[in-house]
Amino acid sequence: MSRAVVLLSGGLDSTTCLSIAIKEGYDVYTLSFDYGQKHDKEILCTKNIIKYYSIKEHKIIKTGNVGGSALTNEDIEVPDYQGLPNIPVTYVPARNIIFLSYAVGYAEVIGADAIYIGVNAVDYSGYPDCRPEFIEAFQKVVKVGTKGGINGRPIKILAPLMHLSKAEIIKLACENNAPLHLTTSCYRGGDKACGVCDSCTLRLKGFKEAGIVDPVEYVKKDY
Repeated sequence: MSRAVVLLSGGLDSTTCLSIAIKEGYDVYTLSFDYGQKHDKEILCTKNIIKYYSIKEHKIIKTGNVGGSALTNEDIEVPDYQGLPNIPVTYVPARNIIFLSYAVGYAEVIGADAIYIGVNAVDYSGYPDCRPEFIEAFQKVVKVGTKGGINGRPIKILAPLMHLSKAEIIKLACENNAPLHLTTSCYRGGDKACGVCDSCTLRLKGFKEAGIVDPVEYVKKDY
C-alpha cells in the first residue's frame, strides 16, 4: 500500500483532505504544527481527529514562534471578517513553505509517494501560499531538490481542494463521512467558535450554501 503524508491542522479543509487520502487507499501518516499559535484548539482537534481515524503515526512538529501574524502575536488582534482582497494580518509568514518542507523530509524518510495539503484558492483568505502557483512552484522544488526527484520519482504535492468552493468542500467531506464535528476553523480558538472572524465567516457561508447544518457551536452566527 502506498503511503501519504497529510498536513492536518484540525480544520475543515485539512480534515477533508485526510478523508480523501484514506478513501483513495493510502496508508496515511499525519503531521501537525505548533508554530506559536495563541491557542491550542487546533492541536486538540487534530488529536481527536486522528483517534477517530485510528491513524497509526501522527507527529506534532514544534517550529517555535514564527511570529508576524494575528494568529501568533498577542499585540496583533484577530479582526472580524472584512472581505478585503488584501493579504490579511492573519497571514503567517511562509507558513506553508515551512510545513511542506517538513512534510517532504518526513515523506522521504517513510517512503511516502504523496503529500496532501488542504489549500484552496476559491473561498479563502487571500494567503499567497494557498494559490496554484505556489503549489506548482513547490512541486518543482521537490523535483530538483530531493532524492526521489533526481531518480525520477518525485513526491507528489496534492491539493485536491484547490479549485473547490467552501460549499463543495463541505459536501465532499460529508460524502466521505469526515468528522466535521471534531474540527475547528475559528482564529480566536475559544470553547465556542466566534462566528465573526474571517475563517468562521467563510465556513458558515459555505455550510449555508451547501444546505448543511454546521455541527460546531458558535458564539454568534452572521450566516
